[in-house]
Amino acid sequence: MDWQQTIADYGAAWQEADQTKRRDLLNRCFAEDGRYVDPTADVSGLSNLCNHIGEVLHSSGGRVELTSTPNKHHDVVHFTWHMVDPDGVVMVAGHDFVLLNDQCKISHLAGFFGDPAPLV
Repeated sequence: MDWQQTIADYGAAWQEADQTKRRDLLNRCFAEDGRYVDPTADVSGLSNLCNHIGEVLHSSGGRVELTSTPNKHHDVVHFTWHMVDPDGVVMVAGHDFVLLNDQCKISHLAGFFGDPAPLV
């Protein structure tokens, strides 16, 4: 699998309400022992991430959409995203930084909400 497909499958998992389909997407792109962190979560393991995504989608009623072309160097990928409600209104936006393993699966993902504050 190439890294662009890995990120596309990961993005699709954040839009998939069906747990079985979401798990299939994550099986293709996320390491079984991978770690996902953002300001509100620290999740280890593919199964736990699948459940976390389901909980976020259910509680928010929204979906996550990638908003940039992923940028890669070495084994690190960066892209932006936003979560929109059912009417398409942006609820939160952010940046993800991904570390890929030798199988081109996500072994660690660090998500940030919003943009960094400018220097004063």
